[in-house]
Amino acid sequence: MALSAHLDGVIRAVEASGAKVLGADPLPGDQGVLQLMVNDGEAAALRGVIDRLLSPSDLLITDHLPQVPRVFVSDMDSTMIGQECIDELADFAGIKDQIAAITERAMQGELDFIAALTERVQLLAGLDEAAIQQCLDERIRDMPGAATLVATLKAHGCETVLVTGGFHQFADPVAQRLGFERVVGNRLAVEQGKLTGGLVGDIVDSAVKERVLRECAAAAGDAHSLATGDGANDIPMLQAAHYGVAYHAKPKARAAANGAVDFGDLTSVLRLLGLAEGKWAK
Repeated sequence: MALSAHLDGVIRAVEASGAKVLGADPLPGDQGVLQLMVNDGEAAALRGVIDRLLSPSDLLITDHLPQVPRVFVSDMDSTMIGQECIDELADFAGIKDQIAAITERAMQGELDFIAALTERVQLLAGLDEAAIQQCLDERIRDMPGAATLVATLKAHGCETVLVTGGFHQFADPVAQRLGFERVVGNRLAVEQGKLTGGLVGDIVDSAVKERVLRECAAAAGDAHSLATGDGANDIPMLQAAHYGVAYHAKPKARAAANGAVDFGDLTSVLRLLGLAEGKWAK
């Protein structure tokens, strides 16, 4: 459904809900991207109307014209790449279905993230370390538009950080390939060429993701920040960002964010910010 074709109806419905639309800009595209601005505190009413009339949709709801973010923090699995690394790695151990079921419940917010991660990693004990590289080579693929998103943001002076509840053994090469400047993640413990079933150091969970975003924004002078993610463990990070975009996300993550991409690839994030059209100055 092209959002622009329904713009007048959306505006009438929003204003009927009590929110005042400050501006509306339908952007071009196969499905359309809609920018709507409302007064501070009225975003919830607008989001309810949008989701009722135009869900799924690519949207960003703010109380100001979008600004170029100076900080970009993103989840990795099912956001910057199309897979859940631990699920694919588990396939090499013959237990993908078992681990994937736990992953899905954790990303839906039905399980405690740390407990679910610990359980899944323990199930991988004894797997050859070489399976990691094989999994990277054969299974792990970038999301469409990921490299363009990162490169465009960097060209506008944005710091880019990949923060994941997954593992450095995957995140480091993915970050290098996509152009991220920093990686925060967990590390699988390995001894004598085999996974031990444990992790090295503290676990990166939702609280760490949020903290990384806040620290980066503070270091940049409380700059505008952008976050992308898809699962329940991304919610605090998405909510802490000026622009939290849930990308083809689980329902709880989508509901918590002030932006969503349901149709497009990751370049839709640029379109939501106006960067794809070169509308805003650096």
